[in-house]
Amino acid sequence: MNQYKIRNIAIIAHVDHGKTTLVDELFRQSGMFRDNQQVAERMMDSMDLERERGITIAAKNGSFRYRGHHINVIDTPGHADFGGQVERVLKMADGALLVVDAQEGPMPQTYFVLKKALFLSLPIIVVINKIDKPAARPVWVLDQVFDLLVKLEAPDNVLDFPVIYTSAKNGYAKNDPADDSSDFVPIYEMIVKHIPAPKGDPQAPLQMLVSSIDYSPYMGRLGVGKITAGTLNVNKEISVSMRDGSMIPARISKVFGFEGMQKVPIEIASVGHIVAVAGMDEVTVGVTFTDPANPNPLPPIEIDPPTISMNFIPNDSPFAGTEGKFVTSRHIQERLQREILSDVALNVEPLQDAIGYKVSGRGELHLSILIERMRREGYEFQVTSPQVIMREADGKLLEPYEELTVDVDENYTGAVIEKIGPRKGIMLDMVQDNGMTRIVFKIPTRGLLGYKSEFMTDTKGMGIMNYVFLEYAPFAGEIRTRQNGVLIAKEPCNSVAYALFSLQDRGKMFVGPGVKLYRGMIVGEHCRSNDLVVNPGKEKKLTNMRAAGSDDNVLLTPPHEMSLEECIAYINEDELVEITPKNIRLRKKDNKFS
Repeated sequence: MNQYKIRNIAIIAHVDHGKTTLVDELFRQSGMFRDNQQVAERMMDSMDLERERGITIAAKNGSFRYRGHHINVIDTPGHADFGGQVERVLKMADGALLVVDAQEGPMPQTYFVLKKALFLSLPIIVVINKIDKPAARPVWVLDQVFDLLVKLEAPDNVLDFPVIYTSAKNGYAKNDPADDSSDFVPIYEMIVKHIPAPKGDPQAPLQMLVSSIDYSPYMGRLGVGKITAGTLNVNKEISVSMRDGSMIPARISKVFGFEGMQKVPIEIASVGHIVAVAGMDEVTVGVTFTDPANPNPLPPIEIDPPTISMNFIPNDSPFAGTEGKFVTSRHIQERLQREILSDVALNVEPLQDAIGYKVSGRGELHLSILIERMRREGYEFQVTSPQVIMREADGKLLEPYEELTVDVDENYTGAVIEKIGPRKGIMLDMVQDNGMTRIVFKIPTRGLLGYKSEFMTDTKGMGIMNYVFLEYAPFAGEIRTRQNGVLIAKEPCNSVAYALFSLQDRGKMFVGPGVKLYRGMIVGEHCRSNDLVVNPGKEKKLTNMRAAGSDDNVLLTPPHEMSLEECIAYINEDELVEITPKNIRLRKKDNKFS
């Protein structure tokens, strides 16, 4: 493929702004599928968790052809917690499509990824999507995008960005909202015209930065990246420049290009090609494949530091080893070491005073996705409450702050402001429009822990909250995120409806009847601030005397079932989340509570 016929584009968007649907339509209308071919929706969302949650977690590569051009598509995660993925995969792009909802406009996560793209001087095409919405306001959104780029100090050539209006769901794109268009031809033409061909000298020594990791059951680990100089072919002898500066010899055993969502073997690749390469077992993100005779490594990828950490420790509850396949600290260590090879935003270090590992990442979602993936793979372990990572500068203690943006009905504005206050949040901006309020806060990361469930309750499930890392600033003082104590099981038992009915007045239950419990397990939330030891296995004493109407009906309120993220955010420092493939339980760290 001629280098000047290649286009490498990254897709940037906030969560739920239609990025994955847009990519689906780009692939479909390019003619890469037969008319009768069955094609899954959200092709780029290949992980089960991505399809369940409707978000992009891992960056992925695909490609399509349009009028002789080979267009590589790099799908980037839309959430700031997966920023480590964004920073590395943008290195493969020569331009970006910024997808923005025609009603909501640019959101905090858009700001985060766009800032990374501008830092790499990538040209931007603005795609205003979902123009078919009844409340769409594309002119207002266009102004907001321009204001955002000015705020990010974008250069003049980027401020003069091309814009296109689309409805990915209905499969059409327009250069102007008033145009009559029924297909995606305008967006294809805009990509070819405004995204530059990759630069580099095919005659120069080899240079390829590994930006992500793939896996083949036959070839093992594959390094994925863009060739920025020279050529790459099967059986080529290369040097691998590691992140510490050392050089390791290797031989290319296989080269794969991307056709659609499939990897296809190719014999040779040159400048501008995005390829997956086999030949080195321990390849990691950030290494450079280069010429052994004339090594010219690229600078390693710079990654923003983690802001939150948790301890992963072996399960030592009374149910330990009964539900998981991988239960020892060695199993946990091996799995975490595999993860950091592909996730450069994750840090893992052994605990000094206990058995286990301190795992640091970008946020609750970043770590909870890792925990959920390990759980589904058969791992059994425990995690502690998340702790923010503090810093010291000029003798002052600093902590991470987030910029929190909430969109709520104006009737719930007061409730949100009231809850953010004790969490040390400071209001930066508030705008009201058509009965909706958008409020921007500066808030310590600690203040956000456990807030989402409260926020959804306060806004009757209709509010939207997004946050992005802002800065390290002076320590804000003590923040108490949970006001209530918990109900703790007194002894091993099976929960009984009669006992749970009696306990309902004491607080909110987390378990229903017939659940196997152990001493120290948390079964509910106390209605007061102190912890309370209870007996959820207490049965009613039976006698021979019976009379009509003397027995009360046992009417149980359904238990509050918390998601993994809610459990992690809920626990205090003296509590743990027990994670197994079958169950997620809350417990006290020790049994000294009675």
